[in-house]
Amino acid sequence: MEIIHYSITIEAPVGSVWNTMLDPVTYGVWTKPFSPSSYYEGGWEEGSEIRFLMTREDGSTGGMYSRIKKRIDHQFISIEHLGTIENGIIDTASEAVKKWAPSFENYTLQANGHQTKLIVDMETDAEYKPVLEKMWPQALQLLKGLCEE
Repeated sequence: MEIIHYSITIEAPVGSVWNTMLDPVTYGVWTKPFSPSSYYEGGWEEGSEIRFLMTREDGSTGGMYSRIKKRIDHQFISIEHLGTIENGIIDTASEAVKKWAPSFENYTLQANGHQTKLIVDMETDAEYKPVLEKMWPQALQLLKGLCEE
């Protein structure tokens, strides 16, 4: 596993960035680079189960089974990815999942007046790194656009 790192400065207060990032409607917009039908089920409270999902063209669903490991409002949120989900079935025990789970995706928000620096650190397997390196910058630009509207 290796950690990939991204950051972006957004011309909006930290509370606005936080709310836009986690809101179910805007979440589906800024995460489109990962999947055009990206959404989540569950909550962002510390300890809560959360499922990051997508609906494929054939109607099947897939995604990640996770939990919120740590939350400090408007400052930090840590997502612990525990497994995958295929058509509602959670897999936390297969050899494919055991290669990378658990892994963490962390968001740090730093307020600077009316600007926010958002830092993303994500553990990933080397095979997923090239695709994530294309998706993350696009997603962060979409989030920036939503926050600066």
